[in-house]
Amino acid sequence: MSLLITGGAGFIGSNFVHDWLATSDETLVNLDALTYAGNLGNLVDLRGDPRHVFVHGDVCDRALLDRLLNEHRPRAVLHFAAESHVDRSILGPGAFIKTNIEGTFTLLEATRQYWSGLQGDERSAFRFLHVSTDEVYGSLGPGAPAFTESHPFEPNSPYSASKAASDHLVRAWHHTYAMPVLTTNCSNNYGPYHFPEKLIPLMIVNALAGKPLPVYGDGMQVRDWLYVRDHCSAIRAVLAGGRIGETYNVGGWNEKPNIEIVHTVCALLDELRPHAEGSYKRLIRHVADRPGHDRRYAIDARKIERELGWRPAETFDSGIRKTVQWYLANAAWVTDVQSGSYRDWVAANYAAR
Repeated sequence: MSLLITGGAGFIGSNFVHDWLATSDETLVNLDALTYAGNLGNLVDLRGDPRHVFVHGDVCDRALLDRLLNEHRPRAVLHFAAESHVDRSILGPGAFIKTNIEGTFTLLEATRQYWSGLQGDERSAFRFLHVSTDEVYGSLGPGAPAFTESHPFEPNSPYSASKAASDHLVRAWHHTYAMPVLTTNCSNNYGPYHFPEKLIPLMIVNALAGKPLPVYGDGMQVRDWLYVRDHCSAIRAVLAGGRIGETYNVGGWNEKPNIEIVHTVCALLDELRPHAEGSYKRLIRHVADRPGHDRRYAIDARKIERELGWRPAETFDSGIRKTVQWYLANAAWVTDVQSGSYRDWVAANYAAR
């Protein structure tokens, strides 16, 4: 038995690979295009492990998908592969349309053909699990109820629009072709192997380098924060017991404004790696807000708890401490991912702000 995973060298995907192989001998076939955020350094400890079969390739490559499905005969496809950074989608939306929409379509069609040829128990047990985001739901007002699975889609960025489109494709392939699909919509993840363009790792690596800590606008944009290993356990629960055709929201029950996150990271660094010049908070700089910046996200994760018994194991305090400690212990990983192209992107995104 095996699973086919797309995007398994990225942040969430690589954490899922480690999480899965820690408790299972089932083979993972890991397809990743190794774009800027896909990093084999995330998987270096799995070299030589026969349970992990890495394939360098694009989710838009139909011939490759057909070959992998027919060769490895997976019992499930888990679709993590996505362009995922809002700022990058504003500067260059084309890549998001290609990977998130065209890639999902191509994978669905290849999987549909493969699944249609299965027989008996193999066919009835097969699942296609699509990993998505709470950003498809749009923005909430300060006192509005949290997103439920029935909340209307109101995406406000090229990234969230492309993910909403991919969610709709997965839904349509279930209702049109009866494909056995599952969808998860998660809140903001944080934890090990997070590429340092997102808020938490950017604050950590900039602070340690003595660089400014850029905070958009007033910093009061609210997000629900989910430790990535908790997200992995939720995906395992949905794959094992989720109802076909259903969507499950996955959240950490941790609504916090961005500026509080930055202050927390600074306080932990003050404790764990104190600086002679004083608190890292001295590096905080408020910069011009990004276009169409959603004000608040909040996930209502009661459905997955009610149906599958899942709740996050980490509090924000425990998860953020583990995250900061990981970055402090893995300075070589940070150095490796900070390539010239990454520095060029940071300059292009923040120079005018």
